[in-house]
Amino acid sequence: MDDRAMDPDVEAALRHRAKGELRKRARALRNSFPRDAILERSRRIQRALAELPAVASARRVALFYPIEDRNEVDLRELDPLLRARGVRVAYPAIDPESRAMTFRFVADPEAMEERGLGFREPAPSDEEASELDVIVVPALQIDPRGHRIGYGAGFYDRTLPRFSPPAHTVGVAFDFQLIAEVPSTKEDVPLATIVTDARVLAADPG
Repeated sequence: MDDRAMDPDVEAALRHRAKGELRKRARALRNSFPRDAILERSRRIQRALAELPAVASARRVALFYPIEDRNEVDLRELDPLLRARGVRVAYPAIDPESRAMTFRFVADPEAMEERGLGFREPAPSDEEASELDVIVVPALQIDPRGHRIGYGAGFYDRTLPRFSPPAHTVGVAFDFQLIAEVPSTKEDVPLATIVTDARVLAADPG
């Protein structure tokens, strides 16, 4: 038997391919759920988020606006609850030229517009966040280590190191999206906490 270690480039390619296959299956599974079930599960996630100590003490929180036709976790009912606590709420924004993602504070999330990437974004004139206390991150699949599968563009993985630490990162997903292990790559940024509609987990990187 050849017990030599696999070439790192080959291993990375295999992991990327595996993530691509998992991404397709995860999207198909999530899309199979009726909208009312998605909204009810989203409400459970929002209740858990609202009670999370990191969120309860936060003054600046980044959420995301759901892509409804992809059945993403819907956090729209959490936004006004946070604002009632005096929290400033930011949303992801993508620079059309550099394709870099940042977060911008928004006065009214319903005033955001779709800008070519399938989800609503803040206006370029909205204030850019330089610091955040909590960043809530969507996932197609996520594991107990905090590794996630997104849509493959890598926006969050490139952006999170600019804010975290000290920002506390929270991955949200429906419980059926929690899997034993996501095939991680060197570009991946693990999250600190996982919140589903059934449980809250502190990520265990080990």
